[in-house]
Amino acid sequence: MSSNIKPKTLPKESPNEPFKRAISGCLRAIARAPELEVAFAAERPGVAGGKVRLPEPARKMTREDVAIVRGHADSIALRMACHDANLHRKLTPGSQQGRAVFEAVEQARVEAIGARRMEGVAKNLTAMLDDRFHRSKFDEVTDRADAPIEEALAMMVRERLTGLAPPKAARKVVDIWRSYIEERAGRALDRMEDLVEDQRKFGDVVHDLLEQLEMGDERPSDDDDSSEEDEGQDGQDEQGQEGEASETDDSENSSSEDAQASADDMPESAEESADAPASDMPEDSDMGDSDSSAEPWRPRSQGANEPRAPEYKAFNGKFDETIGAEDLCEPEELDRLRGYLDKQLANLQGVVARLANRLQRRLMAQQNRSWDFDLEEGVLDPARLTRVIIDPMHALSFKWEKDTDFRDTVVTLLLDNSGSMRGRPITVAATCADILARTLERCGVKVEILGFTTRAWKGGQSRETWLAAGKPANPGRLNDLRHIIYKSADAPWRRARKNLGLMMREGLLKENIDGEALDWAHKRLLARPEQRKILMMISDGAPVDDSTLSVNPGNYLERHLRWIIEEIEQRSPVELIAIGIGHDVTRYYQRAVTIVDAEELGGAMTDKLAELFDDKAPASRHPAGHRRRLH
Repeated sequence: MSSNIKPKTLPKESPNEPFKRAISGCLRAIARAPELEVAFAAERPGVAGGKVRLPEPARKMTREDVAIVRGHADSIALRMACHDANLHRKLTPGSQQGRAVFEAVEQARVEAIGARRMEGVAKNLTAMLDDRFHRSKFDEVTDRADAPIEEALAMMVRERLTGLAPPKAARKVVDIWRSYIEERAGRALDRMEDLVEDQRKFGDVVHDLLEQLEMGDERPSDDDDSSEEDEGQDGQDEQGQEGEASETDDSENSSSEDAQASADDMPESAEESADAPASDMPEDSDMGDSDSSAEPWRPRSQGANEPRAPEYKAFNGKFDETIGAEDLCEPEELDRLRGYLDKQLANLQGVVARLANRLQRRLMAQQNRSWDFDLEEGVLDPARLTRVIIDPMHALSFKWEKDTDFRDTVVTLLLDNSGSMRGRPITVAATCADILARTLERCGVKVEILGFTTRAWKGGQSRETWLAAGKPANPGRLNDLRHIIYKSADAPWRRARKNLGLMMREGLLKENIDGEALDWAHKRLLARPEQRKILMMISDGAPVDDSTLSVNPGNYLERHLRWIIEEIEQRSPVELIAIGIGHDVTRYYQRAVTIVDAEELGGAMTDKLAELFDDKAPASRHPAGHRRRLH
């Protein structure tokens, strides 16, 4: 007798599931961590909580898409397999620039090990690096201020270790720095090839390289390392059988924990060498063969390099320029304009200076050193010396310094240089930016000052090109961008001070395309090595460009601005705040304030920055192994 019950059918799996399983298995094999958990999501590729995150692949992948996802997986796996996190921590330089270079070069070393042994891994890593440099717009840089030296060094080290030329999108960065690096540190680069498998000796050579580039500092001594190892061994011997039993209990998860320790030590600058910048990931979410606008990010499938949003494009971007303020004006005229700026705001300067000094006092108060006490490891606490003498076996006799809230921070001030800012608003904005930059620099916070406008009124060469092409419909942005660097983050205030006088120049202020300017400033921040990144936008109106809006929908620029803001606020590590001068920016930005008079700008800027620095930072991070005993 036949049954009417139909057999249960298994749910049909996604076409990408076999690919994901293959990638996950390969990653675990290379990392030597068979229990490692691998997930695919629309988040930054990396490792968190012992779980590896990889980008969600597209439904219909090209060969390039496949290679990019594989490259992310190979980069993370090689870091886990070939990197000793504890040794790396001991060897890392103390200076900020030296640390950024050391991290980038170490990532290049571990990736080179895999590339030298496996041709397929080499191709995957090349595709991933090319995509990352392309997304960061490093293929458009023209001067060293926009080309991080650590990125150039990492690619030159990779070239030495593998014989592979830099990826296409990284060549401009390398070319800008190659002669400078080769002349000063070529000998150190030549010594690296034979030491690629020895992390300690390789790290010593990197320290030599830093010294040759005048970025070195005091390196850790072998005596310190050996004494720490001896202390650790003594502690293990004293624990006896109890310690052995504990070690046996934890042995099951040792491989995955080792992998996590190695990956957790991966700093942001090194982690980004194995991923695309966080805010760049969603840029292609509306491209390719997507069936839904909410589909997770996937690697790019087209070669376009302009900022993207639904239906947003530039008709011709070759006339855009990113330029330093000193290149737009003769030095004598800059001095004259700076003097004019100072005279215009002699009274306001005193008010803003008092506000800035108040901000400085608040920041300096946070720099008081604070400690965690009663730890099992760390720096010996002098207050516990009597306890140590009485009971040398007592474990809770150490302390460790907490991280301050704003240490290792960079702030970008993005100023609207449109025609509507002419007069008092632009003068106030220039003075406030100048005084705040000086104040934050005193507190150890790096500041970048940028401006944005267009090269022409009502379209420039872009519009002429469009007219010559027969006025095609829906051309996109029809003006030539001008993005101005008044002060780069690494430039000292005294050297960039006179650049702000350029804002007083007649004819500089034209139209404003806020979305692309915000995207540009955001990408510059993502390329920085600092842990905390703050972006402050100062504007007096919605984006306006008559040439563009005359042949596109009326909300064309505003819709793109909203899209860029959403990407930064929801998916980027950058903290975004905005100040509107006589313009309600709260309808665009989640964290914003609107002022009626330009005279209020100084107070608004200092108050918003103070609020950010007063925010409670995440719990202090102790180096691996430093623990507080739970009672």
